[in-house]
Amino acid sequence: MIRGITNKNILDNFCEEFCKIIEKHCKYIIVSGFLAISTGRVRATEDIDMIMEKLDKNKFIKLHEELIDNNFVCVQSDNFVEIYEYLISDLSVRYTFKNKPLPEMEIKFAKDELDEYQLKTRIKLEKTGLDVWFGSIEMNIAFKEEYLKSNKDLEDARHLREIFKENINEDEIIKIKGFIRRIKLGEK
Repeated sequence: MIRGITNKNILDNFCEEFCKIIEKHCKYIIVSGFLAISTGRVRATEDIDMIMEKLDKNKFIKLHEELIDNNFVCVQSDNFVEIYEYLISDLSVRYTFKNKPLPEMEIKFAKDELDEYQLKTRIKLEKTGLDVWFGSIEMNIAFKEEYLKSNKDLEDARHLREIFKENINEDEIIKIKGFIRRIKLGEK
């Protein structure tokens, strides 16, 4: 056995291993709290949230089979048709390592123009030390401040504003908050 020190934790390793498989099949982004955690915010989470582009059934089956071949299981079902039905119904599903209930990757298909915009503006962030695609900093901040608004989410947004203060485009955050009000909150 090789012993050594790494800065990566269980969530980081799980995320990279899962994303490496997803990337072979489609575009995806990691969103929400894991971005704040991966940039140094200390708080607990048991899952990582992923949005992926919509796949047809045959492409999804290939993706699911590769996940199974790499020791991942879906919590909701073993039947790929049922899993696909969840996803096309705008529901999320969760994958874990076989025989390990945590951590979980919660995945959902992109369901509206806001999700599509996130996939188009995805970014790899050197500060995380991870080779995965994230939703933009601006999108994560806007979503947490304008839509989610829990104490935890507002703290995540403050953390991201501090960590990325030299890189944040405030005009983009304002634009995205407008999208959120129109698409998610139904304002005109």
